[in-house]
Amino acid sequence: MTSLISHTTVDCANAYELSQWWKQVLGYVDVPGDPNLPGHEECMILDPDTGHAVLFIEVPEVKAGKNRLHFDLRPRTGTRDEELARLLAAGATEVADLRGTYGPGTGWVVLADPEGNEFCILRSRAEAETTSAEV
Repeated sequence: MTSLISHTTVDCANAYELSQWWKQVLGYVDVPGDPNLPGHEECMILDPDTGHAVLFIEVPEVKAGKNRLHFDLRPRTGTRDEELARLLAAGATEVADLRGTYGPGTGWVVLADPEGNEFCILRSRAEAETTSAEV
């Protein structure tokens, strides 16, 4: 017997605002028939293609320290650097730039969402196929 991951949960201070931010980042949507609204303490968003779900739950504790679990994002279209520019314009904060760490055209950028949760932007699949060192 094994288990499967039902959804990914993100603890946060404002579930509605953070779910709205991540919806634009990921291209996810609200659960059909259960829209997220201001003041909701739990807000779930879904990938319309795969059904992957992310649940944002308000908690009283503030974020302290580095995430032990984080998202590694790969652009659906375009390049890593184009996606980086889009996310910075949307309000992400750059934490660490590791582009080129493993040779030209490799690496990723560590960002933080508006509540400080870290995530990474990897190269697109097409970019990754041009070099063998996808780390």
